Order: sequence, then structure tokens, then C-alpha cells
Amino acid sequence: MNGTDKAGLGVGLIGTGYMGKCHALAWNAVASTFGDVERPRLVALADASADLARGKAREFGFASATGDWRDLLANPDVDVISITTPNRFHAEMAIEALKAGKHVWCEKPMAPRLEEAEAMHAAWRASGKVAALGFNYIQNPAMRLIRKLISEGAIGMVNHVRMEMDEDFMADAQAPFAMRNEASAGYGALDDFAVHPLSLLRYVLGGVAEVFGEMSRPYAERPDGKGGRRAIENYDIATALLRLDNGASGVLTVNRAAWGRKGRIQLQLFGEGGSIVFDQERFNEVQLFQHEGAEETQGFRTILSAPVHKPYDRFIPAPGHGLGFNDLKVIECRELIGRIRGEQASIFDFDDGIAIEKTVHAIADSFGKGGWVKVT
Repeated sequence: MNGTDKAGLGVGLIGTGYMGKCHALAWNAVASTFGDVERPRLVALADASADLARGKAREFGFASATGDWRDLLANPDVDVISITTPNRFHAEMAIEALKAGKHVWCEKPMAPRLEEAEAMHAAWRASGKVAALGFNYIQNPAMRLIRKLISEGAIGMVNHVRMEMDEDFMADAQAPFAMRNEASAGYGALDDFAVHPLSLLRYVLGGVAEVFGEMSRPYAERPDGKGGRRAIENYDIATALLRLDNGASGVLTVNRAAWGRKGRIQLQLFGEGGSIVFDQERFNEVQLFQHEGAEETQGFRTILSAPVHKPYDRFIPAPGHGLGFNDLKVIECRELIGRIRGEQASIFDFDDGIAIEKTVHAIADSFGKGGWVKVT
């Protein structure tokens, strides 16, 4: 392959869980949805079990399956590799794929340790290949609208940002100890969750200059599944004060033990002349307040995603019907193909990823030191 998709990019997929299926759906749907790219060739799928891989290959539409992910690196028909494994495997797989001359589409975060993320970044720089990260929430047409509103000065200079991400899959104190509770998985909510609101912040406004962080455990231990208890090794809650590159202040808080919250990412942007609010649980809405006109009629107005908000129109020809999580992955897949073809494309590459990783690690460093830390 020569970096175009004239014959359809050859795809290799590592991992067949929740995000593996999400990537497979995107690779299957991108040509039908957008109509301007050749249909990708689903060449090979890998999982830890060869039997599992064969079953998932049939389900997802891949031509072959293997129990060894390295087989994908040696396959000349594979042009791009989707990495959807647990975080601790990302670095080795991405680095080896890039060394093998493959483009990479890796789920977030880059890696649990900053040194690993930096090694991924260096391997990408040396490869000449495209390496994209799975920050699909930036692909929401609502986010594109918010970015446009800010760039056009719809609320004036932004002076304060508040961001939250909350889910409740670890809210039950009696839920068993899981892989995500291990120190090897990273800091916990900070790198598992915070990368998402930080990606939205970077997309619509810019980066973070300085942080003051705090992390906590709502529960000290969990059942170990063997009749005993096991100590929690990372943190389910994290909070940080932020000083942004543009001089604005900010607050970030993330919690994966928040009863009642299912997929909430709230982004509030306050400016000199108004405010913008987005809530992931109301996926297709943007709330806009502008301080103008008669005071008695001022208030937040709801902007509902519609075909005018590209590329919503590629999915649905009418407003009010709504996009979903998997649709954003299809958009991200199209942007990735565009970048591989040499087009201007809206993806977060490893430059964006390392900036977010450095912010996350600065927050953790600040927690340890008990003071402000610059994001280098």
C-alpha cells in the first residue's frame, strides 16, 4: 500500500471487547456513511484466545483471526492497526506497529506511565506514519459548533472553564476488585476519565499551563472474589485546579463512583459576554447564553444538532433524531482515513495525546507534592 485507500485500507484489529467492537462497527460503516472513501478491507483480527478471535472475526466481518497480535505486524495486507486492548498494553503494541510500518489507531489514554507515552510519541515521530488516538468525543458535531462559537467570539474571551466526568460503574462498595483497580492500570479516574474532558478542552479552547491536583478513594478495599478483601491500588476520584494557556482559570473533577451518573461529561465555558454548556448525557444539545438584547428575554437557549451541523447530515437527514457514541467513532474513522490520504483532518494525533498525558501526570505529581505544578 502507498498510503492511499484506492484499494481500501487493509485493517488489523487487536482486541474484541467493547471498544474493539466499536472500532469494527466504524470500519464496517465508514464507506456507507460517507460515500467518499473506498470500503476498508477487514484483513485480520487478534485476541488473546485464538478461539475467541475466530468467533469475533466471524461476527465483525474480518477475513482471518489469530491469538497472537504480532501476526498482524507481519501481514503485508494490513495497512492500519486498531489497538483496543487494556491501557497497559497500548505502548508496546503501538510502538511495534509503527516500527512495522503500520498506521495506528489507538484507544485512549496513551499509556499508564509517562515514559511509555513518550516512547510511543518518539516511535510515531520516527515512523512517518499516522497515529491517531480514540478521543471520539471531539468528533461530536456539537463540539465542532462550540469550537466555532468560541473562535467567532460568540461569548467573548473565555475566562473560566468547569469540567466534570462522572459514571457509577464503581459506585457499589461491594463490587469485586477489578483490573481497573490495579496500580498497573494507572492512577485510576485521572487517566481513565480525565483525558476525555481534557481532550474537549484542548479541542475547543487550548491546553493547560499549570495544575493543582487531588485524588481520593471512596472505598479502601473491595471483595477479592475468593472470600477475602483486596486493597484498592489507585483512585476513583480526582480533582484539579487549572490555569490554562490562554490565562483562563479552570476546575476539573472526575468520579467513577458517582451513583446515578452513566456517561456524564459536562463542559461549562464562561466568557465576557456569555456562557456555553454541554452535557454528554444530552449528547445532541448545546446550551448557549449571550448577554445581549432585552434583559427580560435573556436566557440560555438550546441548540439541537441538525444536518446543518456537519457531518450529522451523513447519518440523518432531519434534525432532532440524534447521533450516538458509535456514530462518533465512524466520524473519527473517516477523519483517520482522511489524514492517511494526506487531507486536513480533525483527529488527535500523538502530539495532542502527549500534551494531554503530560497534563494528567502533572496533576498526579501535584497531588504528591501538594502544590502547583507546571505542565511541561
